[in-house]
Amino acid sequence: MNMCSRLVYIIFIMLLNACATEPTVSYQFDVNPILKDNCLQCHVPPNGVGYLRTGLNMRSYETLMHGTIYGPVIVPGDSRRSILNKLVEGRAGSYMRMPHDKKDPLTEEEIKTLKLWVDQHAKNN
Repeated sequence: MNMCSRLVYIIFIMLLNACATEPTVSYQFDVNPILKDNCLQCHVPPNGVGYLRTGLNMRSYETLMHGTIYGPVIVPGDSRRSILNKLVEGRAGSYMRMPHDKKDPLTEEEIKTLKLWVDQHAKNN
């Protein structure tokens, strides 16, 4: 393969990758509404049950990223290791699945949004 052919091939691969990327997930517009609808009733001070048990305050990006008394719940860039993702996906066991107090778990779309956000480095955007 000559130099010109290699360059065309590299550009083609880059264009394919650009077309296949996931949309950018926004904390403010995509993630925060999911947390407000499903998590804040338990994970806010001073009396939220989840806050009292773990210290996880989900009221803001900063407090969410601070995590619990046991450590962070989000590993930016790695949803497989992030506790938040493990809990909402049910990977930690059905008895640990979040949210506890709701009849239904998060929708597949909500779970996908949280996963993408964490995999996109959990930015405050």
